[in-house]
Amino acid sequence: MNRDELEGKTKEIKGRTKQAWGDLTDDERLKREGESDESEGELQEGLGKARRKVGEAVEELGKDIKR
Repeated sequence: MNRDELEGKTKEIKGRTKQAWGDLTDDERLKREGESDESEGELQEGLGKARRKVGEAVEELGKDIKR
């Protein structure tokens, strides 16, 4: 897991928490902010996963070239 994956997952959790708190307090602004944070976190986590997979593929290619 790289930094983007970790930060993205953290933002997702933060967003879900804000949404839940917004529901409990009937705060629509907080709920929308939580939805936005969760979406941003999902995107960042996806980017991190893609970056990690590309890195792994490049590493594997390097190993294959060495052989």
